Amino acid sequence: MSAAFVIVGGGIAGVTCAETLSALCSDVKIILLAASGLIKTVVNFQQVSRTLESFQVEERPKTSLEEHCPNVEVVEKIVLSLNSEKNKIICSDGSEVVYKKLCICTGGRPKLIPGNNERVLGIRDVQSVVEFQKMLSNAKRLLVVGNGGIATELVHEIQGCEVIWAIKDSYITSTFVDAGAAQFFLPHLNNEKTTENLPSKRLKYVVDKDAKNSNAPVLGGALGPDWATSHEMSGSEKGPRSVFVEHCVEVKKVLTPEEFKKSQLKDVTPPGFRTAPPLPQETWPVYVELTNGTVYGCDFIVSATGIIPNSEIFLKGNKFDTSTDGYLNVNSRMETSVTDVYAAGDICSATWEWAPQWQQMHLWTQARQMGCYAAKCMAAALKVEEVQMDFCFELFAHVTVFFNFKVVLLGKFNAQGLGDDYEMLLRVTIGEEYVKAVLQDGRLVGAILIGETNLEETFENLILNAMDLTPFKEHLLNPNIDIEDFFD
Repeated sequence: MSAAFVIVGGGIAGVTCAETLSALCSDVKIILLAASGLIKTVVNFQQVSRTLESFQVEERPKTSLEEHCPNVEVVEKIVLSLNSEKNKIICSDGSEVVYKKLCICTGGRPKLIPGNNERVLGIRDVQSVVEFQKMLSNAKRLLVVGNGGIATELVHEIQGCEVIWAIKDSYITSTFVDAGAAQFFLPHLNNEKTTENLPSKRLKYVVDKDAKNSNAPVLGGALGPDWATSHEMSGSEKGPRSVFVEHCVEVKKVLTPEEFKKSQLKDVTPPGFRTAPPLPQETWPVYVELTNGTVYGCDFIVSATGIIPNSEIFLKGNKFDTSTDGYLNVNSRMETSVTDVYAAGDICSATWEWAPQWQQMHLWTQARQMGCYAAKCMAAALKVEEVQMDFCFELFAHVTVFFNFKVVLLGKFNAQGLGDDYEMLLRVTIGEEYVKAVLQDGRLVGAILIGETNLEETFENLILNAMDLTPFKEHLLNPNIDIEDFFD
């Protein structure tokens, strides 16, 4: 079996790469190797602005791709190894697939907390969500570890179950937002509603370097846009969820009921939770000891602490440059260090010199963008043509939903890499919107927009144009001024 283009991985990066290659090279054979007969497909795609895009992800049969891309063949096989010297993939059934250009899009898997316990579940794909739903349906209490997109969406969507949320940071959702935005979200954590009609407040401040959260993670992981809203997330109890957040902790140890009894440790019931276990002689199915010494019993644990790249099978016998944590390094043409081998999505680390307001985060949006751009680079290489760096890499832009609020992140939204040389403008209307603008040398370099602010396109243009806003910044977040017309 052979093809000019071979892609490994049936996720968004791989499928987008195959679709784009099919459009660019309609007379060239393309093989997509997928571990199952279901592939992930982008649906309801909307180009919100020049760099912002919104879409959903669906799992569909492999035939759906083959029907609208006639030169693409989706082959359901598990890849065993890569022989880059002979340009061939070896599959677990002994078959071989020869390529001219290969793109590795095998993504990542959940990074589980230490301890081999069947009550610890990592959520990454639809299959793991199905397993989660089964466990949740009989659960009265669970513990969620992690502070990224998956953890945030999960905690908000769960109903009929007590939730202990253990995070290593001083505030929730730190992968995506700052402490102020986290405070804005807090009333919605336990279904609380703000009934006061409070005025909009505007602030300007410079961040004290000693007050910054140095433990805030750079990378975040997410199952997909709005993934949790399309799945039933109900426990065995009636009524809404109860959420208790443990800040600045990590998991020290996971204990079975037997280990817990032998340890003579005492478990704690969070404020507002019922006394547990239900009967004195009963025990929880699993116990967690945190680094602050607190012990909690629960029905199961969700580990949402990031991903591990699925790169191991490709590293054996091949000379790939990799990051310290196993990601395949790629250059500005999505090429790895191995000839004729490209990579896209969660498995790769972008090593080119980034545009000032862009950074890599392992998100669905970037998986789609990288898959598309990798296809353009592969097609250009086969045709011996030049290719321009895709415009999407000029500005980091991501739109998602947290706690039923639209969230738009632009550029250096959390002042990443800016040191102490920046200032922030803030406008907050409690229960409605949170707007933060990050400025450096009088120019807008990043923003967090929560709620229906209608500022994303204007802010995007201001960042890309690098306009000196010094004369205007006192009015930039004035709710009584239509800045879209102001900067038209």
